[in-house]
Amino acid sequence: MTERSALQARLEQGIAALGLRLPAEAVPRLLDYLALLERWNGAYNLTAIRDPAEMVTRHLLDSLAILPSVQGETLADLGTGPGLPGIPLAIAAPGRQVLLVDSNGKKVRFLREAIRALKLDGVRALQSRVEEVQGQFDCITARAFASLGDMLTWGGHLLAPNGVWLAMKGKVPDDELTAVPPGFVVRGIHTLAVPGLGAAERHLVVLERAST
Repeated sequence: MTERSALQARLEQGIAALGLRLPAEAVPRLLDYLALLERWNGAYNLTAIRDPAEMVTRHLLDSLAILPSVQGETLADLGTGPGLPGIPLAIAAPGRQVLLVDSNGKKVRFLREAIRALKLDGVRALQSRVEEVQGQFDCITARAFASLGDMLTWGGHLLAPNGVWLAMKGKVPDDELTAVPPGFVVRGIHTLAVPGLGAAERHLVVLERAST
């Protein structure tokens, strides 16, 4: 079995375990993204994870685990790094306008190459600090980006009135939940059962604007 076919088997098993049904071309495109990430990682140090099999679990499946919670026509992925979870989500559910935001120039160069090479329609990369980004989005994602208080203080203006904010965390951030700024409420906290990761290692905090 070649390395790519082994990675494909791992990815397909994980997608099935998550209960997801993706477009036919999604798996090969996700593997193309992984190959690109691995190739650029040597020079650009985009992720501390070097093993491609670990990347399948900790990057691809981890990102796809929140897909059922993603909604709306527009999505902003803040502090996206090498495009996580934004690029896997764009591949898994095409047709949404996606803005990938990161302040690191090297990472944004990689993102623009990934968008070009993978022909990701409707996906843009922006090099910017979160507080300087303009616009409003139906869905905002943030993975290991900042505390809930900081991310909402810096980027809360980007959430559309009926939008949803999906904050990906490790263990339940009890101390952060009390620091959610006024104007926002926690709608739910979900344990993410990411195939290959230990139980209760990943959680999704779902936030929205407080009704006035």
